[in-house]
Amino acid sequence: MQTVEYSEQRLFKHFLNWRKANQIGYEGAFGLEKNQQFRSSQTSIEISDCMTKTIGIRHEDKYLMERRAAITPAHVKKLLESGLKVIAEHSDKRVFTEEEYLQAGATIAENLRQADVIVGVKEIPEHHFEQGKTYLFFSHVVKGQPYNMPMLKAMMDKGCNLIDYEKIENEEGKRLIFFGRFAGLAGAINSLWSLGQRLKVKGVDTPFSNLKQTHRYSSLAEARAAVSEAGLQIARQGLPDELSPLVIGITGDGNVARGAHEILNLLPGIELTPAQLLATKPGDLPRNVVVKVIFREQDLSRPKDTDTEFELQHYYRNPQLYENHFEQYIPHLSLLLNCMYWDARYPRIVTKDFLEKLYSAGSPKLQVIGDITCDPDGSVECTHKGTPIDDPVFVYNPFTRKYTMGFKGDGLLVMAVDILPSELPREASMSFGDALLPYLPAIAKTDFAQPLDKLGLPSAIRKALILHQGKLTPEYAYIEEHIRKHT
Repeated sequence: MQTVEYSEQRLFKHFLNWRKANQIGYEGAFGLEKNQQFRSSQTSIEISDCMTKTIGIRHEDKYLMERRAAITPAHVKKLLESGLKVIAEHSDKRVFTEEEYLQAGATIAENLRQADVIVGVKEIPEHHFEQGKTYLFFSHVVKGQPYNMPMLKAMMDKGCNLIDYEKIENEEGKRLIFFGRFAGLAGAINSLWSLGQRLKVKGVDTPFSNLKQTHRYSSLAEARAAVSEAGLQIARQGLPDELSPLVIGITGDGNVARGAHEILNLLPGIELTPAQLLATKPGDLPRNVVVKVIFREQDLSRPKDTDTEFELQHYYRNPQLYENHFEQYIPHLSLLLNCMYWDARYPRIVTKDFLEKLYSAGSPKLQVIGDITCDPDGSVECTHKGTPIDDPVFVYNPFTRKYTMGFKGDGLLVMAVDILPSELPREASMSFGDALLPYLPAIAKTDFAQPLDKLGLPSAIRKALILHQGKLTPEYAYIEEHIRKHT
């Protein structure tokens, strides 16, 4: 039980929200008659447990095959135990059925008008936002992404609160709630499948030819078993000449990269450093293993000043003083898994100009790029867009600089699915919800009508609060410039 001071206007707003959440008329609320007026000036009320806050689970509508949910039926049960209500928006495609949510104690509704806090995964259409409500989702606005500035502006116009999962971090700046591992898992499986299909089109059969796209497996366990079987074939029979030695490069060392390593570790392999890769003759490498090479920041970029040594923190603070150092390794790779963080301040690792030069020298060893990071026109410049699950790959022609969807065509195959975790929707949702769950009661019970410094949110959540009452919080004020430019 807590006592809060409310003005007449704020009291009436809370009264209406409470009435809607409990689906009762004016007559039943606080013992007031339908036409009874609230007293003016300051009014003190006690908020008891009867004022139950409601969390709404969105139906994901950005992508046809987006089947994840930020809150699973198992999490619903725990939220109810903490005194909250849960509404799941009607969805025919969500990986968890409506019956599962009903059995857990949630209600199903055609919309989330009765919810105080709305929890989703991907971006939300501009017309879906409701006045003054709190939203949690991956907004993709912190880099000033032009395509999402109209959405952010719509939220500001509606006085919304926005918490972005991407910015929920601990004191050391490490993300606490993420799908990254599952992007790495699905991205590595898809990339090996893509390699097998690309070579099949060229008439080359490999142990990867029988793999399937990740979402076609019934579970992660089944997918892992299929990759393990391919690994057994490699160990027993070796790889064909056209693919031997198979050298797989991995950029990044975060959650995405760790997920990718989980899959690659199912294959027989050896690991080389980037320097060892350059010094080793292809004929010296065995045919019955996969060669894995991990590329870190110092392998990707170097100081423009040749008299300066690479220093990691200096690189983070001054990326404009660095240039590409990765191109020397690309001719030695068969498959590149791009798992790194990137933004426009940093040098690209694969440019269109370099690919044209590489292909001008003849057919290169590089067959496939699995751009798991998937920043369009970003670190891998030829990734011109994120691809949908049902049309996941394209061939980039370095000479015409045009793209052909599918596995056929001249050039480099790119796999760039931008919702990779949704290819493992059940496991990914359960893991994500486990991380999010501890924060939800505090978020739901926060009075966002209070000033920013009085909210009392957990510090990790406060860091991720991009909008408060429709205004950019101080940490994200820089986004205002991007909003003006792109709306």
